[in-house]
Amino acid sequence: MQRQTQTQRQTLKYSPLQIQMLNLLHLTTMELEQRIKEELEENPVLEEGKEESTAEETTDEFSDSDDVGGGDDDSGGVQDYYDWDEFRDDDIPDYKTYANNQSPDNELYTRPMVESIGFRDDLKQQVHFLRLDERQQLIADFVLDSLDEDGFLRRESDVIADDISFANSMFIDGEEVAQILRIIQQLDPPGIAARDLKECLQIQLGRLDNQDSTWKIACRIVTDTFDELGSRNYDKIMRVLGIDEESLKKAIQLITTLNPKPASGLRNDALVNESIKPDFMLRYTEDGEIEVQLTWGNSPALKLNKLFTQMAEQKNDKATNQFLKNKMNSAKWFIDAIKQRENTMLNTLRAIVKLQYDYFQTGDIKKLRPMILKDVAEIIFMDISTVSRVTTNKYVQTPFGIVLLKDLFTEGVTNEDGTEVSNREIQEAIREITEAEDKRHPYNDQQITDLLSEKGYSVARRTVAKYREQLNIPTARLRVTI
Repeated sequence: MQRQTQTQRQTLKYSPLQIQMLNLLHLTTMELEQRIKEELEENPVLEEGKEESTAEETTDEFSDSDDVGGGDDDSGGVQDYYDWDEFRDDDIPDYKTYANNQSPDNELYTRPMVESIGFRDDLKQQVHFLRLDERQQLIADFVLDSLDEDGFLRRESDVIADDISFANSMFIDGEEVAQILRIIQQLDPPGIAARDLKECLQIQLGRLDNQDSTWKIACRIVTDTFDELGSRNYDKIMRVLGIDEESLKKAIQLITTLNPKPASGLRNDALVNESIKPDFMLRYTEDGEIEVQLTWGNSPALKLNKLFTQMAEQKNDKATNQFLKNKMNSAKWFIDAIKQRENTMLNTLRAIVKLQYDYFQTGDIKKLRPMILKDVAEIIFMDISTVSRVTTNKYVQTPFGIVLLKDLFTEGVTNEDGTEVSNREIQEAIREITEAEDKRHPYNDQQITDLLSEKGYSVARRTVAKYREQLNIPTARLRVTI
């Protein structure tokens, strides 16, 4: 038996344009350039270039000029062809040839990418100069491929032997791997293929030429009191080894010259780290105001292809019309989504500049005000998730450097006079305190808390500990130097 019922529910539906815009919003400038290239390849209706003005608009624009067109056209319109050789660069002011969003100082440098090899390949080249048979060469290559990014071998010889045996259908025992490992540890740089930091330092000390009394004490420190060295318990080291403070100081200075990450000298970190390309540009006007703009780089302007537009207006078969219609709608949505992305990003940055105006005027971290995503969302009348997409992995180029937008969002802490300050300001105060402290007797977290209280920052000791860890500042015991 059929029944009719009425229910009420609330749903949220996105239009294709909104979905397209949201997908583009979180992209960085470099990612957007790649996305545009992909869309140009996939959609034939989309092409590079700006929309051309109509003939009527062009006629109106030049109707007051008697020279343009030569006056020989009976129709009174503008000729389609001009003798551009008559226009010399010397007759055109320089400022008219500049793009609105560029200046002579905005020459972006593109770092050339050079061919490089990994540190494992470099070590394999060294191994190939040794007199190893095919079996030993196989083991050596497998060991080198097992090194981590710092150049350490974190796996046991027996485990590596089992893997080689299984992969190559032959029996390899752990002693053979250990023998090859000792050969690899003689390669450059010293300390490569060590199984832990202690062995790494021991190998490097063993390769030093100047083996004087200080070298002997350094070897004893690493071998006999390595745990105390890691915790900087210098009193116990002097007591166990029976040495004075001056001898300890010289030995520690020798140890600090060693490399705790032997593969770091073979890695090209400059190529590993992706270069940062700002998404925004911020500059000061002559009136002292702040202007913001997007940095498009090589992203082209987009328009619809006239040929396909005309084909869509003609009567073709149904399949062709449907194909062209879908591609045209997709191209229009993509162009409109990019325009909406530009407006949303600019509005978001303008709101951030408004909230952090004092900071952008000076570049001083202490001028940062407490700000959360909701504060910006309320100004631009958008959802918090939209602001989050705009600010994720986005950078702004300022006169005082490149700034990550996420770093501008900070929590607020109320100080003793009742005003709210940013936690970045407190973190900067902690950094200044630790940098100015006596390195022989550094401040603990409670002492830092007391010093902050004297400056007017009322924070708990656990908060100081949290901020100190965020700044990668070790505890007081690990900051002791002699």
